[in-house]
Amino acid sequence: MSAKVLIVDDDKNICELLRLYIEKDGYETVIANDGDEAIKTFGAEKPDIILLDVMLPKLDGWQVCREIRKSSQVPIIMLTAKGETFDKVFGLELGADDYITKPFDAKEVLARIKAVLRRGAKPEENGDKVVKYDKLVINLTNYELWVDGKQIDPPPKELELIYHLASNPNRVFTRDQLLDEVWSFDYYGDSRTVDVHVKRLREKLEGVSDKWSLKTVWGVGYKFEVR
Repeated sequence: MSAKVLIVDDDKNICELLRLYIEKDGYETVIANDGDEAIKTFGAEKPDIILLDVMLPKLDGWQVCREIRKSSQVPIIMLTAKGETFDKVFGLELGADDYITKPFDAKEVLARIKAVLRRGAKPEENGDKVVKYDKLVINLTNYELWVDGKQIDPPPKELELIYHLASNPNRVFTRDQLLDEVWSFDYYGDSRTVDVHVKRLREKLEGVSDKWSLKTVWGVGYKFEVR
């Protein structure tokens, strides 16, 4: 069954261009042209991924992203004409999975869709991918994170990042290594992306146990420190 892509942009020409490219590659598409319509269409159509423009009538893309994140971890790729770092980081902090700056090439958008869907896909190989520490269980097979006996529901990238770090205790990774190994070559972001995800993980994990911690190694990167 093909994945369904929700395209949200108030420029109908852009919507049509994206629709043609995406459907040609075998995906289903649904379109919304403003923020209100985006939230309603998301609820009715249950898409597998969302292309979400920032500048929208009624509700802007940030508000739509925030609203959707209240109930779903569906992958969201932000479309923005603003290339400043602040916008990118702000979008990632709200829970977006990736961003593309306009003007963009439709082929690039398609490549990003495939990469994000692949990253969010649950592994099918035999044998659970589970890492356990004091008050912490990271299950990459079921995409579950248990902290101090409670299940929390982080975005897929956060889970993949903490799993990667915790699977290699006390090993220091540079930001570029983490981008390469967790986000893969398909990712077009910068090292700020790693910082944003680590910050969000820390908010969930800080002070849970004195036997491990997510440490910054200044001037180098990050490590999952086990005492």
